[in-house]
Amino acid sequence: MPNPNWRIADITLDEDTILWRSADIEQERRVAIFDLIEENTFKPVRAAEAGHNGPYHLALAVQDGRLALTITTPEGQLLESLILGLARFRRPIRDYFAICDSYYQAIRKATPTEIETIDMARRGVHNGAAELLLERLEGKVETDFATARRLFTLICVLHIKG
Repeated sequence: MPNPNWRIADITLDEDTILWRSADIEQERRVAIFDLIEENTFKPVRAAEAGHNGPYHLALAVQDGRLALTITTPEGQLLESLILGLARFRRPIRDYFAICDSYYQAIRKATPTEIETIDMARRGVHNGAAELLLERLEGKVETDFATARRLFTLICVLHIKG
């Protein structure tokens, strides 16, 4: 049975990275963080091999066009910093923003069928990006699909330019 502490207990986003966000995006951020903290699987491989079995605090930031994941103990002891190139995420992030804009507009004036169609497309982009994130974390962090989806939402929040 896996260690129940292999999880994120707290997550922060670099507020200096986030230039602007709408009420809709702020709600997505709150829900993603809440859902992530409630249920996630997160095992940083090197930290676990060194005997740090969690839970973990995760800080996300975009630095020089790369995603920085800083993993610490709840007390703040640095365990590991991971840097992931974001080049392969640029298109999924752009597509996700475009489809979210359509979705937010649709929920205000479209038919239920139109909203459902847009939401299915949004989920498809989101799922593809989560798979990409799982691929990029392979060998570094063991996680699950639901956790990767929520992390992708937070990565998108870090990319809002206003």
